[in-house]
Amino acid sequence: MTSVDFYFNAADKLQVACRLAGKAMAQRKRLLIYAPQADTAQRIDRLLWTWQATGFVPHCAAHDPLASETPVLIATAAETDATCEVLLNLAPETPPAFERYQRLLELVAQDDEDRRAARERYKFYRERGYRIADHDLGGEAQ
Repeated sequence: MTSVDFYFNAADKLQVACRLAGKAMAQRKRLLIYAPQADTAQRIDRLLWTWQATGFVPHCAAHDPLASETPVLIATAAETDATCEVLLNLAPETPPAFERYQRLLELVAQDDEDRRAARERYKFYRERGYRIADHDLGGEAQ
């Protein structure tokens, strides 16, 4: 069963997403970033190119010809990749087909609207028996 990790109080969700993408890559886990809003997908793509001055997180669109060879994929539609173990959700709603992944990462910003949407997703997973781990980012540098 998919394990769900909620990262609360993110000052900048995309910075946290980059950090988690780098961590997944370091652990040799393939990651699919679900970003259905085109502007969010473009922003995470640009940020991954410049995020870490001393490193690089190889990434591409999920439909790109190089997707099978790339550790981090960005999807704007309900695409899935059977070789990805981790799904990172940047949408306000529950991502489609999340149960196909070993792990689901949910990021929650500090604003009320994002928190409200996250509470609905949290409730959805809890009611269906998913194991949820909470991580409060409020006290750490992001």
